[in-house]
Amino acid sequence: MGKTVLIVDDDPTQRRLIQAVVEKSGFSTLQADSGDTALSMIFGADGKNIHVVLLDLVMPGLDGIETLQNIAEKRAELPVIVLTGKGSIDTVVNAMQTGARDFIVKPASPERIIVSIRNALELNNLAGEVTRLKKTSEGGLTFKDLVGSASSMRSVVAMGERGAKANIPILITGESGVGKEVIARAIQGASERSNRPFVTVNCGAIPENLVESILFGHEKGSFTGANAKHLGKFQEATTGTLFLDEVGELPLDMQVKLLRVLQEGEVDPIGSKRPVSVDVRIISATNRNLAESVKTGNFREDLYYRLNVFPIQVPALRERAGDVPALLEHFIRKFNAQERMSIKGATHETLDMLKAFDWPGNIRQLENCIFRAMILSDGEILKPQDFPQISGLLPNYAAKSEGGLSALLPTPAAMKDDEKVRILDREGHLRSLDDIEKDLIGFAIENYGGHMSEIARRLGIGRSTLYRKVREHGMDVDNVRSA
Repeated sequence: MGKTVLIVDDDPTQRRLIQAVVEKSGFSTLQADSGDTALSMIFGADGKNIHVVLLDLVMPGLDGIETLQNIAEKRAELPVIVLTGKGSIDTVVNAMQTGARDFIVKPASPERIIVSIRNALELNNLAGEVTRLKKTSEGGLTFKDLVGSASSMRSVVAMGERGAKANIPILITGESGVGKEVIARAIQGASERSNRPFVTVNCGAIPENLVESILFGHEKGSFTGANAKHLGKFQEATTGTLFLDEVGELPLDMQVKLLRVLQEGEVDPIGSKRPVSVDVRIISATNRNLAESVKTGNFREDLYYRLNVFPIQVPALRERAGDVPALLEHFIRKFNAQERMSIKGATHETLDMLKAFDWPGNIRQLENCIFRAMILSDGEILKPQDFPQISGLLPNYAAKSEGGLSALLPTPAAMKDDEKVRILDREGHLRSLDDIEKDLIGFAIENYGGHMSEIARRLGIGRSTLYRKVREHGMDVDNVRSA
């Protein structure tokens, strides 16, 4: 989690003084006594581990400006802070025009140096998050943008890159919350259809009577309430990619029509006199075992083989716990940018705790927990007590969660059954079934991190029924994440 600062100065005394200041503030340091040495380190195999450069301008051989020019040309995203004893206006202007993020005149106070480093890192975080969001919205996300490097994910990336080269249907499987849509977006970004439309359809969240209209479109006046022509998701995604999330939830009659679209390359909008040709790359995803659904008659065998041409299995987070630190850093950076927070990282104890948890809700649950912890935290470093729902479930951390705001929040391990969903009101009378049902659904959404497939399974109802009940109880269905 710690950031590394490269100190470039030909004066060993200056390097040692700056090193002491930087390391005292929690950063790691590397040193270079010349511009050539610095460039070798920055462009070398471990250069990606350098996050900020403190660069002296006056050095023998390759001077600071020339070094800065090389960095700006090949690694423009790497922030460089210039230090010099000559603070003339021309020198400042030249350095800033060449690409320096800040300019510090020696001798500089320790506070000035650290503030400059932190500002440079924060600006980089904001720029990185903006770039990532832009890539996601424009269909340019690639496998290089994925977070984590666990061996189990390397095979996913390898398969995804191969699948992206061919225009064949891809079926992404895995538990809820593992990031199937992110993989789908990366496949599109690595394909010839990058920067084309990427249209997502959650098949489990569409009311059954609207599935055909939403997928295939309708003509004006084709049925009651059809006041205007609607293109449908297939036509919206033409020349791009259509991502069918939770495809296993499609009704059987719609599976027949989907199969025809895949075979013929054309859709029949409701009320249309003729079919419409579409050019769409299909990527589907499910957390179900579709082979079992075929055996039970809930999914068509011919459609299954049509979608499952190139299967990719995404591992659960518990199978790649080594990626938790990188994901933690990513989400901290994301929420710092979105919510204007200033969380710097997490303690080693916190990292160990998060890696030890099994994360039934996978990456989505981790993201939600990190967001909550950042809100609860009283400092700039996340501690185990900032994760009450996690520390309360792990014996080694439960006792350490006392004190502060976290102590005011009940954890699942400490809650009694009648405190989770109350059956009796304050006067001792039975509460209505509607009230109990609403509380039970709300608790399930909270407890399972908004993973609607898992919630529906635990409650013993279908996903469409669960969505209907959420709407009936006036809950904010738009903010509930489907899984």
